[in-house]
Amino acid sequence: MNQKAQGLQVTHAGVLSLLQDAGRFGAFSLGLTNGGPADSHAFYWANRLCGNELNTAAIEINLGGLSLIAQVDCLIAVTGAPMPLSINGRPQSLWCSFFVKAGDNITLGYASQGVRAYLAIAGGFDVKPSFGSVSTVCRESVGGLKGEKLQENDILPCHALSDLSQNRAKAKQLLLAENDQPKYTNEITLHTMLSYQQKHFSSTEKRMFFSGEYEVSTRWDRMGYRLTGRAIKADIEGILSEGICYGAVQVPADGQPIVLLNDRQTIGGYPKVGAVISQDCAKLSQLRQGGKVRFEPISMSQADNMFHLNLARFNQTSLKAY
Repeated sequence: MNQKAQGLQVTHAGVLSLLQDAGRFGAFSLGLTNGGPADSHAFYWANRLCGNELNTAAIEINLGGLSLIAQVDCLIAVTGAPMPLSINGRPQSLWCSFFVKAGDNITLGYASQGVRAYLAIAGGFDVKPSFGSVSTVCRESVGGLKGEKLQENDILPCHALSDLSQNRAKAKQLLLAENDQPKYTNEITLHTMLSYQQKHFSSTEKRMFFSGEYEVSTRWDRMGYRLTGRAIKADIEGILSEGICYGAVQVPADGQPIVLLNDRQTIGGYPKVGAVISQDCAKLSQLRQGGKVRFEPISMSQADNMFHLNLARFNQTSLKAY
């Protein structure tokens, strides 16, 4: 008889809590999108604080309200939006890893700023992948435990810390210095590479697009962010449906841009003025209704330089034991 799985038991699922690894790739031909963490920067830091491979599955907590009971001794870390975190009612800091004992209650309140936080556990969650990934995309009913958001009484199976190579005798509680932690604001700049469809937007329309300010509308989620501001017009209303990249800026008939994110559809037929770089998509995912957005044009070589600079900064930033 198989022993019942143990791990973290969900006592309150919060607004929207999802299992995510780095994403599902190579399945566009099946109509399956990438999924993965909306804020990859915070996700990678959570795993690094736990000594995990960066692709290891973690919980993405949207807005907050998640409560868990640990059924095993473990090491966890929470990063991302500043959600009040407590263990057995006692406040605990984000952006650090710490030991949790079997029976402890882990509670996350609601974010006062930003949207998404990430809870990683040393060794990760023992969940069977779907199409090569455990990333949850609710619209497609794939990933996670049952292809949906976490529910009350779900158990996220994991190994006790004593069973892992980084057991309590070897594991270190680590923290990311406050100066290295991202600051979440209500105003961001999105560096954007122009697409080959830019020819369908006049030079005037592009100047207005890059000089204007947009606001996050009521329609924002993991699929994309619909913005409101000065409408921009293309000289065509649609195109033949084609693949859509992460960060694509679609312009529908009403002229209000939509920045497409992790759970975007795999194909679409609106013209695209450009694509936002990945690190800025992560920043966008931490905005909510009313957040302010400006677009700034950059070349492909500039985007490449920014990517590698950001990667080098991540790799060279040291964690401190405490």
